Amino acid sequence: MPINVRSEIAPLKKVLLHRPGKELEQLVPNALERLLFDDIPYLQGAQQEHDRFAQTLREQGVQVFYLSEETAVTLDGNHALKEQFILDFIRRSGAVAQNYQKELLELLSQLPTHEMVLKTMTGVRFDELPKRSNRSLAALRHDRTHFVLDPIPNLYFTRDPFASIGHGASVHHMYSLTRNRETIYTDYILHYHPECAGCVPFYFTPEEPFSLEGGDILNLSANAIAVGISQRTMPEAVERLASNIFADEAAQIRRVLAFDIPNRRAFMHLDTVLTQVDADKFLIHPSILDTLRVYELTKAKNGLKVRQLRQSPERILAEACGIEQVKLIRCGGGDTIASQREQWNDGSNALCIKPGTIIAYDRNYVTNCLLEDEGIEVLKIPSGELSRGRGGPRCMSMPLWRED
Repeated sequence: MPINVRSEIAPLKKVLLHRPGKELEQLVPNALERLLFDDIPYLQGAQQEHDRFAQTLREQGVQVFYLSEETAVTLDGNHALKEQFILDFIRRSGAVAQNYQKELLELLSQLPTHEMVLKTMTGVRFDELPKRSNRSLAALRHDRTHFVLDPIPNLYFTRDPFASIGHGASVHHMYSLTRNRETIYTDYILHYHPECAGCVPFYFTPEEPFSLEGGDILNLSANAIAVGISQRTMPEAVERLASNIFADEAAQIRRVLAFDIPNRRAFMHLDTVLTQVDADKFLIHPSILDTLRVYELTKAKNGLKVRQLRQSPERILAEACGIEQVKLIRCGGGDTIASQREQWNDGSNALCIKPGTIIAYDRNYVTNCLLEDEGIEVLKIPSGELSRGRGGPRCMSMPLWRED
């Protein structure tokens, strides 16, 4: 099986990343809100930081795969599949792209496969289309740098378009139109890649009507997962995911815990406020504790049984992980200012690569010191540019294989 993830902390062996590319250089101030950015990262700095992240993973024995390369492997040598991918990408990109389908197909299909994949990520401007498109009213009216295909700058957060759950995958209907195109890459890899085709059960697909994103899914144990009800994930999507998982006996998942967190940009996903860092330790943003509600979904004879859990978050997490007790380490400690600042810079978003060893952003020094005081090994990576996208090491990584 190409996927095996039943834990947040078991030794990580294979991971999928996307190295930031020229799509970041297409960001301009008046498009930031639409493309879900608060600032414009410096590409060279972001690439250097991301390379350090990848190297840290390799130094810990993790095999690193890249999204663009695996998509190219999937499509290369299969002309019909490559054309299908391009047409599918245009269809998912909205009315403007569909209006120039012929021109975009001509432009993209003549490129080498890997270059074509990168071009779909970078975006296509009017002035890159074949010259005959100059005669259109839209082309004459718009600035020639207007995008026919928008860039996809959020791609380096590979956690969100899909999630590994056991031996299966959840490929998502993203919250925003601009990010919905991201799912096409993993969708094609999981369906057509020579090592994946026919091997992966799907628990959610982009055709589902409700939004769900991977940053809201945590694999707590072999038989329990947590899913955030958040700014990006709807409660109906949690129910649909749970129903699909429970229908697959091989999945072994018996409980889905829905963590209802505040619907705010700062808390966009569950993993921005809660991540596991050791067998009995979790990193949490303290401001969610007063309002957090947790619901349990289990399989019933005629559908789902749903109930609210009244225990403390510590008790709920301990039971889900199958251990006696857990400790919650607060992002920023008891300092309210430090907590807010470091959570905004993804201080709660750590990637555990084996029990008690995590990768974290170096800038969150208050939280990192607290973790080290608790016996956690913190591998710090530079983050001046990567953090501008509002995502940390867990957001930037999609585990494909963890030891059982």
